[in-house]
Amino acid sequence: MGILYTIIIGAICGYIADVLMRDNGFGLLVNIIIGIAGSFVGSWIYGELGLNINVNPYWLRDIIIGATGAVVILFLVGVLRGTRGRRR
Repeated sequence: MGILYTIIIGAICGYIADVLMRDNGFGLLVNIIIGIAGSFVGSWIYGELGLNINVNPYWLRDIIIGATGAVVILFLVGVLRGTRGRRR
């Protein structure tokens, strides 16, 4: 059940981040990967800042933290894409 939970929460987090960052056009698989990676990044960020989210359903806390981390990842990917030089 743990792997299925991780995939489902990762997909939700990746989708939320994709929508918030103006639909980067990544597919479902990439959104899942970004969401799972975002969970690690979000957990690290919240830990470093000393923030704690206390919401009743535990899965909602996981989605908030994962989506936050996924947004950070997509922001950094966007910055790296923008610095490669664009052809006009």
